[in-house]
Amino acid sequence: MPIPNKTVIELLKKSKKLDAEQLASLRDEARNPKADIKELAIKKNLTTETELTKLYAEEINIPFVDIDVKGLDKEVLKQLPENIAKLYKMVVFDGKTDSKKEPRQVAMLDPDDLQAIDVLHKLFGQSVKIYIATKFNILTALDLYRGNIGSEISKIATEDEDEDEDEEVSEEDIAEDSPIAQTVNLIIEYAIKSGASDIHIEPREKYVLIRYRVDGVLKEANRLPKKTLAALVSRIKILSNLKIDEKRAPQDGRFKINLNGRIFAFRVSTLPISEGEKVVMRVLDESSEPLSLEKLGFWGTALQHINDASKQPHGMILVTGPTGSGKSTTLHSILHILNKPDVNISTIEDPVEYRLEGVNQTQVNPVAGMTFVSGLRALLRQDPNIIMVGEIRDSETARLGVQAALTGHLVFSTLHTNNAATSLPRLLDMSIEPFLIASVVRVIIGQRLVRRLLPEDCEEYAPDSIQRKEVERVFGLKSKGDWDEILRLLQDAQEAFGKTKTTKITFWRPKPNLKGEKTGYKGRMGIYEVLKNTSDIQKLIVSNGTSEEIQEIAIKEGMLTMQLDGLIKALLGMTSVEEILRVTRE
Repeated sequence: MPIPNKTVIELLKKSKKLDAEQLASLRDEARNPKADIKELAIKKNLTTETELTKLYAEEINIPFVDIDVKGLDKEVLKQLPENIAKLYKMVVFDGKTDSKKEPRQVAMLDPDDLQAIDVLHKLFGQSVKIYIATKFNILTALDLYRGNIGSEISKIATEDEDEDEDEEVSEEDIAEDSPIAQTVNLIIEYAIKSGASDIHIEPREKYVLIRYRVDGVLKEANRLPKKTLAALVSRIKILSNLKIDEKRAPQDGRFKINLNGRIFAFRVSTLPISEGEKVVMRVLDESSEPLSLEKLGFWGTALQHINDASKQPHGMILVTGPTGSGKSTTLHSILHILNKPDVNISTIEDPVEYRLEGVNQTQVNPVAGMTFVSGLRALLRQDPNIIMVGEIRDSETARLGVQAALTGHLVFSTLHTNNAATSLPRLLDMSIEPFLIASVVRVIIGQRLVRRLLPEDCEEYAPDSIQRKEVERVFGLKSKGDWDEILRLLQDAQEAFGKTKTTKITFWRPKPNLKGEKTGYKGRMGIYEVLKNTSDIQKLIVSNGTSEEIQEIAIKEGMLTMQLDGLIKALLGMTSVEEILRVTRE
């Protein structure tokens, strides 16, 4: 969307989201003829592409549309030939193919492109309604012109299937234009488009298994001939700058790609197993904007406790949960909120998963002697206001973190424990004095990720007596008074999430007749418990209280456990009870 710099500044001024200092800074930047103020404003988190496009749509009196790519009918899309759609960056997203009266609804990147509009009129006559959409939305829709990527992977990888299996990998096998390189590109592309968080390339006795972790669940996608393994792994090692000839020891690397204007980083891990080398790639979207705490799923007193603790000038805020439970996402969302020009935020991470503009981020490198301990010592000499330590793994890191929190710094970190209450005894195990823990810890966030129900693929249902008794047993609902309390919390949550208030409790689940790859779920959300370190809990810590005693006091003081937070969200139709049980059952 080619918006002139002057127009961008005027739109941001009208939005009243920026103060006078920020606007003045942008005007200074605009004096540089090469500056792209739109990109700069987005990069500095002053606005988003969607917000800016909506403002521009109002300015030029063209309706804005956010295309539902998932529900887009391919027959409708293909009314516009692929070459024309990609050339002019426009998409037909509505309008029947057999109707001459019903207007074709077309989303464009640049509604002022007269040549593109002329092409539309030649194809469809005057029966065309123009909309404006974001670049990412249109490029994502254009990807639908392609066929099934999974079948393309199999096709390319099996082109030479009749050849004898050859363990040696030649330069031609892994060149940029080789079938193997194309296969790797398709595997990566498929992962991004399916929203996968991890890619698994696993050698088996007679084939190579490709699996993707989508919304926390591993799914098989393809089986490739075993003879492709060595070339596949070598190609990925080249991309990741790893040693091709080292096959007996694990290796770790990283590479980046640009797809549709978005930067994706891939964290690569290779591991020798009995059938060959296994590769796992973690997919990290570096272009994604940190979400607000409300969008992550925090609400009520939990949200209030985090906001209060984040405003403190010093202390420690801990996030706990197993690997892959979204701890880094939560921490980076909080840091994004605190990221102001007048504070110095420094982090030591392993690895740096999210890039934050204006934050000093350091990558752990044990080979070079950069560990969490040495990195944290160095950070303390860099005059920080806020410190984020990726993980507290040992007593020395814990001790330095506690000292930093005592000496006027706000410290964020993560721990690997089952819930919030067990984090406090875990710090005791790391030889931290009880009175220090009681003094510095402000709040502890325990969390898990659950799959989010799709509104169009879920249904309301009434559990039978057996199912209801199981819910009552698992969630500790022993009386009518407990259900009344759940209803009260449900109504509070409905208000917090902007949903219509109800006086009844409703259960939701995926529709049982879903076909194909549909599961009824799309994307993930967090369920949380936020333990505030109150005076009563501090007394328990000092007297070496157990995690059970701490949990009991926290619940009495109003803490919602992860399971109950999950149950409330399930009753809102955001997820299902089965999904809550899947991730929280011990």
